[in-house]
Amino acid sequence: MAVNVVLVEDNPDDELLLIEALAEAGISNVTVLRDGAEALDYLYATGEYADRIPPINIIVLLDLKLPKVPGLEIIKQIRSEESTRRVPVIVMTS
Repeated sequence: MAVNVVLVEDNPDDELLLIEALAEAGISNVTVLRDGAEALDYLYATGEYADRIPPINIIVLLDLKLPKVPGLEIIKQIRSEESTRRVPVIVMTS
């Protein structure tokens, strides 16, 4: 089963580096989100993502320094909800 990577990164240069590294590893299914509020909407299928069916097999690459909702708050929310508690989160920061 393919992994769906959710990259939450507001820096375009870091985004490019990560997408290139993932591509070299054979991972091309990457969704890029640019702030914490957008990430939460995506993960919980709310807001502009309300019509989306959440993928079962995801991993989140999360920048800690994000606009709107900081990375640590996103982690708290992910871990507090039964539906996302087991989603792997890899934290990145500069």
